[in-house]
Amino acid sequence: MEKRAKIMLVDDDMPTLLMGKDMLRSHYEVYPLPSAAKLFETLEHVSPDMILLDIEMPEMNGYEAMRRLRADGRLAEIPVIFVTARTDEDSELEGLSLGAVDYVLKPFSAPLLLKRIENHLEAALRKKELARYNADLQGMVHQQGGRIVDLQNSVLCTVANLVEFRDDVTGSHISRTREYLRLLIEALAREDLYQEKVSGWDMALLLSSSQLHDVGKIAISDAILNKPGKLTPEEFEIMKTHVAIGIRIIEKIEENTAEHAFLRHAKVFAATHHEKWDGSGYPQGLSGEDIPLEGRLMAIADVYDALISQRPYKPPLDIAEANASIIEGSGKHFDPSLVEVFRKVSDGFAGIVEQGRNASPV
Repeated sequence: MEKRAKIMLVDDDMPTLLMGKDMLRSHYEVYPLPSAAKLFETLEHVSPDMILLDIEMPEMNGYEAMRRLRADGRLAEIPVIFVTARTDEDSELEGLSLGAVDYVLKPFSAPLLLKRIENHLEAALRKKELARYNADLQGMVHQQGGRIVDLQNSVLCTVANLVEFRDDVTGSHISRTREYLRLLIEALAREDLYQEKVSGWDMALLLSSSQLHDVGKIAISDAILNKPGKLTPEEFEIMKTHVAIGIRIIEKIEENTAEHAFLRHAKVFAATHHEKWDGSGYPQGLSGEDIPLEGRLMAIADVYDALISQRPYKPPLDIAEANASIIEGSGKHFDPSLVEVFRKVSDGFAGIVEQGRNASPV
């Protein structure tokens, strides 16, 4: 029999606790707990796969419990969903800022809550698989010789797939941006542009590393990542943290691998793809050629794909509109010389989009 995931449901309201237990018990091994104190007592001998946590509880509220969980190395990685009657934006923002993976309002829809739990458990499982990949890579690097390249690519693909699982509205964003980059860099070679830099690149490593440009989105909550509307200024500030988080994740992979040349470009992509030619980007506000070439290339690929993609907050632009937007950004968002290269390969960009749409299930 397949092992069932363990869910701890923490709420001081007994009717909610009983209703939640009845809803979950056919799917999971459920631990209904009437207080945060009881939660930490139970955590001494039970390791849950997820915690559903109320906010308004006596003695220790949900926020305090969340801080304590995140401060404990043994418990910090347990995914937590706040399930609460608090409907104000500030409460939701605080909960997500503390590290909750989601924020669900009471009274909740049972099918919707079950689906969110399923999605977050799947994401947590993939995160554990990634950790195992990293451990395997560290242990095998000196033994596997030529096989190490395949294993490195497997790690990158696992991470990239995890990001796309979280940010599922973007479809095959990561694979498309990789192909856009290939077109741009091949065109740079033909145009003899930035050759001093490009000639020293290992294209296979660079394109593989590009898959990690949005890896920090792993840590951004679904409520923000897939919000069906414009982000508030506070939510956008949280979204922007995916850059710093991505850098830390890549550095962690580097620490855990004896050979990490395959990541030489990854940190640059993650750190600089939201910088803008005129200095108005983030996180550093770099401008012009102070922005590494990898970041300037990825800015075009990333924005183009966002323009042609369906997002919760907007419909997709058609190809002509996306092309016009990139060209309009020359000298503001984008390196003007790279925009001229884009003009020459824009049909190739459109072909990548069309190929992806034809391959999508109908």
